[in-house]
Amino acid sequence: MALVNPHGKEKRLKPLLLSGPELKEAKEKAKTLKKLPMTSRETSDLIMMGIGAFTPLEGFMGKNDWKGVCDNFTMEDGTFWPIPITLSATKEIADEIKIGEDAALVDSETLEIMGMIKVNEKYSIDKTYECQKIFKTTDTEHPGVQKVMAQGDINIAGKVKVLSEGSYPVEFKEIYMRPAEVRKLFEEKGWNTIAAFQTRNPMHRSHEYLAKVAIETTDGVLIHQLVGKLKPGDIPAQVRAVAINTLIDKYFVKNTIVQAGYPMEMRYAGPREALLHAVFRQNYGCSHLIVGRDHAGVGDYYGPFDAHKIFDEIPKNALELKPFKMDWTFYCHKCDGMASTRTCPHSKEDRLTLSGTMLRKLLSEGKEVPEHFSRPEVLEILKEYYASLAKEDKIEVKLHKAAKGEI
Repeated sequence: MALVNPHGKEKRLKPLLLSGPELKEAKEKAKTLKKLPMTSRETSDLIMMGIGAFTPLEGFMGKNDWKGVCDNFTMEDGTFWPIPITLSATKEIADEIKIGEDAALVDSETLEIMGMIKVNEKYSIDKTYECQKIFKTTDTEHPGVQKVMAQGDINIAGKVKVLSEGSYPVEFKEIYMRPAEVRKLFEEKGWNTIAAFQTRNPMHRSHEYLAKVAIETTDGVLIHQLVGKLKPGDIPAQVRAVAINTLIDKYFVKNTIVQAGYPMEMRYAGPREALLHAVFRQNYGCSHLIVGRDHAGVGDYYGPFDAHKIFDEIPKNALELKPFKMDWTFYCHKCDGMASTRTCPHSKEDRLTLSGTMLRKLLSEGKEVPEHFSRPEVLEILKEYYASLAKEDKIEVKLHKAAKGEI
């Protein structure tokens, strides 16, 4: 057996990141071009294209692709794709760049030139329509909706060349891996069936249980954590990586787990994002994606298992990767162990429901975390992190008071 094929008709990875003399030449050319600023989300999408994670995309989508993806998960050429990958600009900036012209893509936060685009289309969209289709809501409290509604009025489409991965390879050098590197690692291990576990949280007992269930029927599990931009209150990737490595070392059989990081920014699009996670995990060589409760959700915008259902709504041949649909999991005091609604016959009163949101809330408020919620070694790492935040807050308050002459 071999690994699953990369997504798309050509069944090969298509990284758009330049290297060697070609990169040097492109960087010099980019300095002379008109600049197109990108949001952090657009920058992360560009990097995902650069490393081949968004194979077979060759650039930011045009209007027909945008509409096809919104309406029926399909690009103009028939390729399955669940979420629009678009670049926006203000009308003023868009008017300055002509069709057929090259432009430099600049990260608006770091001001680094990240890539180049050959502009082949400029178009406007109905942002409310996109939000309703992708997020199932137009509520501006939703972080994904906020991002779309804040976009410029004009979308710019065209093929891209990627010149940089930003700070990711250095900042997250212990876990940052490109699809080709992950595939090579799987092949070296002799793995053919791999389940991807998506996380933007440290792993608690429920996460551990899901990974172990998957290990029972696959060669191994890729714990694939997001290292892109998060929302306020989320735990930094470096802290999560240490906590996850500790869990792997102490509670998993050797050579059953690989941890890696990827540079995408969360959209919190629930079911649609679960499909996007499936697409690029296939590019990383995974045969399965663990889909748990409220996958990639936020707040109460999605039902707990909407991300399960959406895999039944897409064409059967849309993906080679298959979902591992995992039921609600918890610690049951009467079962005296981890269980799910399919294996535990006891009442809600006997169950300790686990969630990353609840764990963050308890730790940030300095409250006691119930036994069996998380492994003690992991909790120790997270408590140290929150203690350091509290210390920083106290120092900040003192400095503020000193500046006002109050101390």
